[in-house]
Amino acid sequence: MDTSFKGAAARLKDIDIPRIGAEIGLGEDDLHAFMQVEAAGSGFDASGRPKMLFEPHVFYRLLGKGAKRDAAAKAGLAYPKWGMQPYPRDCYPRLINAMAIDETAALMSASWGLTQILGENHRDTGYTSPQAMISAFMASEANHLEATVGLLVAWEVDDDLRAHRWPVIARTWNGPGYKQNAYDRKMAAAFAKWQKIKDTSLWPMREPASAPQPAQPEQSAQGPAAPTSIDKATVERVQRQMKDLGYTEVGSADGKLGTMAATAIRAFRADNALPAGDEIDDDLLLALQKARPRAIAPERANAPPDVVREKVPEARTSWLTKIGALFTGIFALVGSFFDGVIGNLGALAAISSRSRTPPGTCPAGSGCWRSPASLAGSSS
Repeated sequence: MDTSFKGAAARLKDIDIPRIGAEIGLGEDDLHAFMQVEAAGSGFDASGRPKMLFEPHVFYRLLGKGAKRDAAAKAGLAYPKWGMQPYPRDCYPRLINAMAIDETAALMSASWGLTQILGENHRDTGYTSPQAMISAFMASEANHLEATVGLLVAWEVDDDLRAHRWPVIARTWNGPGYKQNAYDRKMAAAFAKWQKIKDTSLWPMREPASAPQPAQPEQSAQGPAAPTSIDKATVERVQRQMKDLGYTEVGSADGKLGTMAATAIRAFRADNALPAGDEIDDDLLLALQKARPRAIAPERANAPPDVVREKVPEARTSWLTKIGALFTGIFALVGSFFDGVIGNLGALAAISSRSRTPPGTCPAGSGCWRSPASLAGSSS
């Protein structure tokens, strides 16, 4: 591990907060409120290293009984309870000395970056080792925020942040003593502040009208392709979000702005007081982050299956597909049956030709046909 702890140290960009939040359906204001209270202002210190606080009581626990713990305790690097000694102004020298005893345990015993994530939690942030997490943190604050969002999901409190259950978030992140510092009330106040501030655009501004425009792609069978300013991944994300919110008429998440997607977008815009149209723009993307699931009218929720099939394209298509499959199976079965019948008729014709007695040889009173059963016992 590079003990200079210096990397690119790229600062967080305005676009990073809505971009990273949108990955799990968090609004920009939600994430801003959390970060204003829990983040350390900047993820890097004056030397360009990730902000870090070494916790000797965690190091003591992780080392367990033995020579390593004894050596760490003797050097003042480990002790059994929090607060037994004050934190130094710069914790890095203490960390480096601890790494000489046990590198991994030392890195796991420090809290890192913007939101001071304990290295012990590296797996919940998506990293395989504390070394991997810290190396990523040395590169950019965006990686700090990605890890924070990963931790919210791993600890299953991302829903609480979306629902603004501030006490749950504050307790999870800070422990039961969160009330002493009023972290929950601070988050609520921060959210109210950010609600009054215009959100950040989720993509760069379009080229000015005077700029050369690329050729428009051909339309697909699904409908017109997405405008060149909107990439396929964005369209797919919009389609998935709309389906999750109950706009099932959007169809499949294929990244194409076909008729079904356009219909769903128009409906969502109408439901959320957005300007009419079927365009994907900043207003739509921001509204999708904050929207609640679509309310289903009682007449639709309680509608019988035949009405649903008639009114909902997806249901009707699915139903017709199943009916088609059923008839295909029936036709195959009937065809097989008649193939068997025709084959048997051919066999009977052959038997009949064998059983006919030549003219003039029919015994009196016996008739001129012999049954297949009688032929079975005949040698000729």
